Amino acid sequence: MDLLDGIILGIVQGFTEFLPISSSGHLILVREVLGLQTGLGLSFDAVLQLATSLAVLAYFRADFVRLFWASVRWLQKKTIEQKDKVLLLALIIGTIPAVTVGLLLEGYMETTFRNAELVAWALIAGSILFFLAERFAKQDESLTVKKGLWVGLFQTLSLIPGMSRSGVTISGGLFFGLKREEAARFSFMLAFPIIFGSGMKKFLELSASGSLNEIGLSLFAGALSAFIIGVLTIHYLLKYLRNHTLGIFIVYRIILAVLILVLL
Repeated sequence: MDLLDGIILGIVQGFTEFLPISSSGHLILVREVLGLQTGLGLSFDAVLQLATSLAVLAYFRADFVRLFWASVRWLQKKTIEQKDKVLLLALIIGTIPAVTVGLLLEGYMETTFRNAELVAWALIAGSILFFLAERFAKQDESLTVKKGLWVGLFQTLSLIPGMSRSGVTISGGLFFGLKREEAARFSFMLAFPIIFGSGMKKFLELSASGSLNEIGLSLFAGALSAFIIGVLTIHYLLKYLRNHTLGIFIVYRIILAVLILVLL
């Protein structure tokens, strides 16, 4: 893999991690097109996800800093704001399902799940889910710990390439009454521990195996591209969702799925 390939994959990851169109699915497809199917593909992609997790941390730094100090005060048995307590607990509890299922399915994610046809059908299934979420969205309730758990359960669907982490978690938020922008913000913050943890794990594995010597420069270029594009994508998607539905992404996903099934 050369430097340009790394940058292309990084740009794709930065855009698609936060747009509800599936980053893992698009990375698999781009690899198919570029002929980059290698044994290190999943690890490379996971490190790109690590870069986009840092984009989440950078964009929501004020929220994460506030939650950190709130958790410190809470551990000291001091009073904290109710909204901070709810968000903190919702993030913790909402993270558990995807971590558990991800560990159980890790072997399948490295083999069976990395398939273009599976991506196509998952794109269609995800589009149906988004449509139903928009159809029944109330957008009149606030986040609760219970809703955080439900959104976390929806997040487990994102382990299937093509479903989209942001798409399924935003849909989960809509099903349970969150406003579209609030659902997106919670979706991005909920994604942080998962993609940071999986990305850091793969990075350490690459380092220990010596594989970084083989792909180090292209990996760095890809990660930098993913970080920059990721920050910009978060910003503009949040602005977009204030006044728009997921409709355009539903249409895009269905068109892409049809093209995959016909061409690949």
